[in-house]
Amino acid sequence: MTAEAVAARTAVQELSPTADALRRELDVRWPADGDRMQEVARYGLLAPGKLLRPLLLVTAAEATGGSRDKVVPAALAVEYLHVASLIHDDVIDGDDLRRGQDSVHARYGIPDAIATGDGLLFRAFSAFAECAALGVPESAVLAAVQVLAQAGEDLCRGQVQESLLAAAGPQGCGLDAYREMASLKTGALLRGACRAGALLSGGSPEETDAVTAFADHVGLAFQMYDDLLPYLSDSSVTGKPGTSDAGNQRPTFPVLLAYRTGGPAARRRLELALGGGSSPEAAFAELHEVLVATGALDLAQAQSRDEAEQAKARLGALPPSEAADVLAAVADLTVRRVA
Repeated sequence: MTAEAVAARTAVQELSPTADALRRELDVRWPADGDRMQEVARYGLLAPGKLLRPLLLVTAAEATGGSRDKVVPAALAVEYLHVASLIHDDVIDGDDLRRGQDSVHARYGIPDAIATGDGLLFRAFSAFAECAALGVPESAVLAAVQVLAQAGEDLCRGQVQESLLAAAGPQGCGLDAYREMASLKTGALLRGACRAGALLSGGSPEETDAVTAFADHVGLAFQMYDDLLPYLSDSSVTGKPGTSDAGNQRPTFPVLLAYRTGGPAARRRLELALGGGSSPEAAFAELHEVLVATGALDLAQAQSRDEAEQAKARLGALPPSEAADVLAAVADLTVRRVA
């Protein structure tokens, strides 16, 4: 086993107890014998997943002096926001596979999927309010809610920007525009989760800013590496369609790197592959060839891992703790995963 594989496995082992506890809490709160919307929500919430965002909220709270028990409802609220965004995203993209199973709309239909996603958004706010009853100052709860509301708005803005980038194609979408989109679409909830955790725990301004900056870099690393996964793992491992981005004509991170570093012939091939004139499978195969030929796959992996290293560097402002070590492990896992 490689050193990278050992590091990833160690990170998973460190995170598993918290993830297991959060999953058990979701199981209790969304019973199998609930009404139709609860059934649909349970299907989305309890699908196999990393629970990365609630894990970050809990761990950021602990790393800044807080108690895990007092922030669990807020952690679940972040997962409600995330799963709602996935449900809606799959409807937008027409993707029928998510987390290794039928997407919510593929199983329950588009109307119930959209309504359940909306319901989860509202449920998030009531979950946050529970923290006050557990002893978190109301002012801290309000500040955390404001952070997550902004994160949700940023996420939606990022999704709209992603559509604009797809329309522009690789020739009209630079890496700066991509980074801005990724910071919004993917980084927003990671950033919001960490900042909310620190606010709920009563962390100092310096600690709160440190975990926020950490999450900002993790968000970029996560999206960059997520764009790589279709070329590194097949859909049976990732749990989602590998041809989705190609089919939706999105200029992803490695594609943009290839467009920047490749010559005129490579650029023309990329433009044609994302021009909508071929099947998603054919477009994906063409993109893959160009990415390998230009070295963009290796370069994209190196740059995503550099973002993860920058994330870990931000943790130097925190006092040494097991929770801070777990945050560092999250950064490593982000760019060494297979799904």
